[in-house]
Amino acid sequence: QVQLVESGGGLVQAGTSLRLSCAASGRTASTYAMGWFRQSLGKDREFVATIDWTTGGSINYADSVKARFTISRDISKSTLYLQMNSLKPEDTAIYYCAARFEPMNIRTMGRHPADFGSWGQGTQVTVSS
Repeated sequence: QVQLVESGGGLVQAGTSLRLSCAASGRTASTYAMGWFRQSLGKDREFVATIDWTTGGSINYADSVKARFTISRDISKSTLYLQMNSLKPEDTAIYYCAARFEPMNIRTMGRHPADFGSWGQGTQVTVSS
């Protein structure tokens, strides 16, 4: 098992930036991929971005955040990041990080919550217009 704790959310104005962090502990050495998902009120949890944990070389983004958000990780700190720029009101949601131990092709998988087995508690991001 791996424990995940998100932080960095808050209330910001449209057009500004935020950086979310996800601190991982426990079985981090066995982690294959990590991702960010978000869930807004009344909607299903949706994919934001995924990265392979070991090399960071395979990354996938949802079309809605591509060119605005950047996923990265620091293995030495066991921390996953999501840099969010040019925020829009429609980015308002609870943001969750997730971890997966089994190998997968990140460019074709990892877009569904069922692809990940460990989840954090989430951090609220609210973007005002």
